[in-house]
Order: sequence, then C-alpha cells, then structure tokens
Amino acid sequence: MLDKNKKTDKNDALAIVQTTFLPDVTFIGGKTIEQQQLQSIKRLRELAVKQRDASQKQLIALLFELNIKIGNRRGGIISSIEAVLEDATNQLSTECRRAIFLAKEHLKVLFEAIRHYDDCMEKSVAAHPECKKLMKLEGVGAMNAINLYIPLGCAEIGVFSKGKDAAACIGVTPIQHSSSGMVTLGTIGKSKNSILRSQLICGATAAVQHAVKRTAKTKKDLWIQGLVERRGKKCAAVALANKTVRTAFAMLTQGTEYKAELLAA
Repeated sequence: MLDKNKKTDKNDALAIVQTTFLPDVTFIGGKTIEQQQLQSIKRLRELAVKQRDASQKQLIALLFELNIKIGNRRGGIISSIEAVLEDATNQLSTECRRAIFLAKEHLKVLFEAIRHYDDCMEKSVAAHPECKKLMKLEGVGAMNAINLYIPLGCAEIGVFSKGKDAAACIGVTPIQHSSSGMVTLGTIGKSKNSILRSQLICGATAAVQHAVKRTAKTKKDLWIQGLVERRGKKCAAVALANKTVRTAFAMLTQGTEYKAELLAA
C-alpha cells in the first residue's frame, strides 16, 4: 500500500497527476536572470545581517558573563571591544583575549560586507529601469524596489490577476473569515515571507512619519494624515504598504510611471 506521508518518487508522480485535475491551480514560470541576480544580492545581504546580529549578541553576552558590560550600539561595539582587549586589569587570559580579538575581526568583516552589499544593491537598482520606477513610490528605497520587483516582475506576473491578490500573498491585507454570506475582516495575517512584509512595512512607516511632520503636498499625504488621525501610525503604515504593493503591481503590468497627485494650489 502506498504511504502518502513519505517523500518518494511514486508520491511525487501521484501528486503531479492529481494536480493536473485541479481547476484552480495556477502555474508559474521561473524568474528572469535579472530577478535571480537581484535576489542573490538581497539574500547574501540578509545572511550577512543575520550573522552580524548573532555575532554581536554573542560577544555582548559572553563579555557580560565575565562581568564586562559593553555598549549595544552597532557603531560603537568594535571600539568598545578594543578597549576591553587593551584593558590589562580585567583578568582576561591571553588565549581568551585572542579568541575575542578574532571574533571582533570577524564582526568587522561582516560590517564591511553589509556595506558592500548595500552598494551592490544600489548600483543594480540604478541600472534596472523597472526598479528605478518603483523607487518613486513612498517608502520604497533600493531594498524595497528589489522586494517588489522579485515577486511582481515580468516572469511571475501571471501568478496574480489583480493587485489585491498580490497584496494578500505578501501579507499586508486583513485575514478574512466568511460564512453564510457574512464577511468579517480580522487582523493582518502572517505571510510566508515575513522578511518581505517587515521591510515593506518599515519603509511605509518611515514614509508615514515623514508625512505627518509636514504640510500635505499630495493627495496621498492628505490620505496618510487622515488615516493616522483615525487609526494611528501603525495601521496607516500597513495600509500604505498595501497600497504600495497594489500600485507597484499596476505599474509593472501596465508599464506606467508613478507620479504623486499634487493638491490644488
């Protein structure tokens, strides 16, 4: 008897055959070379950031166990560790100092690597016309331009029939519970790509913070300010991220440019 809970060639073949009879299955194409290259740079940077944060936290924790407290600021942690290594009164052994020195040098390399990855991303986006167009959106820099182009770019545009579906896939729409004709909208649900959603909302938050501190110049500024007054900055940031995804989808599918609509003088 075939055990369907195991990963075997027979189970894979059976799943493929069963999938062909499902009417709502959407088949997608692969990413373009440009998308793959942008994604590679992005993921290498994300890996370096994770390694930097892990190394930094471990050094702070290990030194704290030795009754040595250092600052948690990223800009000053290297100099703080160097001061610890130069302090002859903290009773650290020669081998322990050497180990901490090697960890500090590794952390410096990670800091430098992230700066180089950022430079690679900025230059790649500057050379890519679609990403340059996306950077005109509020709260979209080089990182979020790549974030939007990878899932919404030309090779995978057939996955979504409308911008609302793209926003739901990324995770910037409320969870919907429908029964007996009653539709109830809940909180913003968790998406499979939490990093993508987090970065989009962070960019939107920065745009919201900027919009509430100045006099509204565009209709979107006015919309953001009104939403902040009614629901708060966090809700406004998620709503702006939702609108950003849907606008980016329209730009990429229709080949249009984004231009903020100015308020009448």
